[in-house]
Amino acid sequence: MPKQFLSPRNDLIFKLLFGDERSKEILTDFLKSVLLIPHEDYDTITILDPHLLPDYKDGKLGIIDVKLQTKSGKIINIEIQVEHIPQMRERVIFYDAKMVTEQIGASENYEKIKKVISIIITNHEFIEKSPKYHHRFTLYDAENQVEFTDTIEIHTLELPKIPGDSDGTPLWDWMKFLDAKNEEDLDMAAVANTQVSNAVIRLKELSADERTRMLYESRIKMERDIYSITKGKEDAAEKRGIQQGLQQGMERGMLQGKMERDYAIARNALKMNIPIADIVKLTNLTPEEIESLRTERQ
Repeated sequence: MPKQFLSPRNDLIFKLLFGDERSKEILTDFLKSVLLIPHEDYDTITILDPHLLPDYKDGKLGIIDVKLQTKSGKIINIEIQVEHIPQMRERVIFYDAKMVTEQIGASENYEKIKKVISIIITNHEFIEKSPKYHHRFTLYDAENQVEFTDTIEIHTLELPKIPGDSDGTPLWDWMKFLDAKNEEDLDMAAVANTQVSNAVIRLKELSADERTRMLYESRIKMERDIYSITKGKEDAAEKRGIQQGLQQGMERGMLQGKMERDYAIARNALKMNIPIADIVKLTNLTPEEIESLRTERQ
């Protein structure tokens, strides 16, 4: 294994670990550690297109890391966020609303709506008022302790809050895997859980693969470039006294940056003659968008 393993917190590596058809056993075990849904619901898992299409011209396009559907039709979104994003709560609600409304057409009955679940993993404290690393949110009347519906369910997992000693749950094993800083951390996480052990093996394979490392390093460079550009704009805007306007455009800019980063990765992958089907897994681009890049090179 290379001296520096590829971090599972990187969204590219996270997608290769959990969003690949060949890794469904790893994905299923992780989901079981987080969610309280019938185990038979995992008998059929379909990995879906991560794009949430806008409902109207110039509407927002959403991109999530891993999107899937269970046997009974539940839609699950898994997203990992290393850096703090302004208005993260609003973004999660927006994505969940999109996943609900895209299930039905204008003439279809509301009964068709299936449960939508978001799992948000952060490398920073997200729920500041609680020391717990796992929270489950639904539409709930706190005063009368009555749940309105669990059709929308949001789970938050915060890596900085993981206790040092195991709490005896499989989720702790998975969180320690995602939080691993070195090979020793990885091997310790693999001890108690067979599927975590399989994830460690898969991560080591990815880390040893030269093409994956090139794409990973390309993505890291793009992230640094985007951060530098964004930070420079923030500083300039503050000096000019237009911070409010910048804040309103921040989310749109971050989404645009993510798209530009994916295009850069796709171009590099095409140069390495990686098949389009594999590039789709590495990015949030569609086969048609990637094919257009191939035409652009000719």
